[in-house]
Amino acid sequence: MPWTEGQKKPTALDVGCGPGLVMDLVSSLFDVVGVDADRQMVDMARERGSNVLQGDASALPFEDGSFDLVYCSFTLMWVSEPQTMIEEMVRVSRKHVVFLAEPDYGGRICAPEEIAGLDKYLVGSLIDEGADPFIGRKMGGIMAAAGLKVEMGVHSGVWSPDQLRSEAEAEWESIASDVRHLVSGEDLDRGRSAWDKALTDRSLFLFNPVFYAVGRK
Repeated sequence: MPWTEGQKKPTALDVGCGPGLVMDLVSSLFDVVGVDADRQMVDMARERGSNVLQGDASALPFEDGSFDLVYCSFTLMWVSEPQTMIEEMVRVSRKHVVFLAEPDYGGRICAPEEIAGLDKYLVGSLIDEGADPFIGRKMGGIMAAAGLKVEMGVHSGVWSPDQLRSEAEAEWESIASDVRHLVSGEDLDRGRSAWDKALTDRSLFLFNPVFYAVGRK
């Protein structure tokens, strides 16, 4: 949606905006407002100078057709009623509803097998936290059911060898913290040994599909 100086920017709503990082990225193109249910996130975004309201994604505090574009990122997987959220996004949008990134852990590919064996526990941990780890594959159908014409794609999601080497420790700690309450210490130690060996011989591989979707009314 291009605009020139002297014209009003198109408007956008960031649903589940968190601390406002994505809002910062799009603020040069859109007059963007954020909404988040978490008061702490709202306060953090406001400290950055963002225009953010506290509100529920399933009952957005805006009139019909309030924004040219309504979008979110890594939010749909955490809501209990994604259909309601999408219908609300459609309601307050004039034309476009965009999901910048929603993962699907069911499509995750890892090597070696000791790491891949932890994936089912990672999925279980997300479910325990109230997330839907398979929302990526469901997103298009839910959007279509809300009356949108949908185009979908997938971000690369493949970790390069250099990225793995530079971020390996942080990634392992993230995986371990998510699954350690579900696996034995022995299995976790076995996974760590396999991780370190694969990192050394460059056979470590991680892929987690992250989908995007553009919906038009």
